[in-house]
Amino acid sequence: MRRTREPGGAPGAERLRDLLLSGDMAWSAPAETFLHFAARAEHVEATIRPALAAGTWVVCDRFTDSTMAYQGYGQGADRRMIAALSRLIGIEPDLTIILDVTDSVAVSRLLKRGEQANRYERLDAFFHARVNEGFREIARAEPGRCALIAADADEADVLAGILAVLQSRLGVPASP
Repeated sequence: MRRTREPGGAPGAERLRDLLLSGDMAWSAPAETFLHFAARAEHVEATIRPALAAGTWVVCDRFTDSTMAYQGYGQGADRRMIAALSRLIGIEPDLTIILDVTDSVAVSRLLKRGEQANRYERLDAFFHARVNEGFREIARAEPGRCALIAADADEADVLAGILAVLQSRLGVPASP
């Protein structure tokens, strides 16, 4: 199994991640969307396609649905453009797990990590409400690919929910 993340997942994509998450620039919604897709294109070509060609499972923390939720729903970027760019990438996940968590729980978990919040994490509750609704809408629109998991519970219960989905949808054994 190959674990990876977005933005990032390849050297060039990690450089773009730093630009996107630092908060040093106030990007327009279209520019930010294109930067995410530039990072994704590099990530797909340098990391994901080679892993898949080698028969390796790829687990990616965020992918095209995140761009739709954050930039499309959260920032108002053109959703048709995002959908078209997603198709151009040429890879769609077999399964997308969407963790549905309230803002208060998300903030509490962020504080427990002891890390400095990135630019997205510092945005206001209205932005996060739009993003959360975007993820829910994506899950409703594509129930065969997406699994929405209530994630306010403790870590063990959330993990159990994820494992149940992995077993039922992909035949993955139900133990971590």
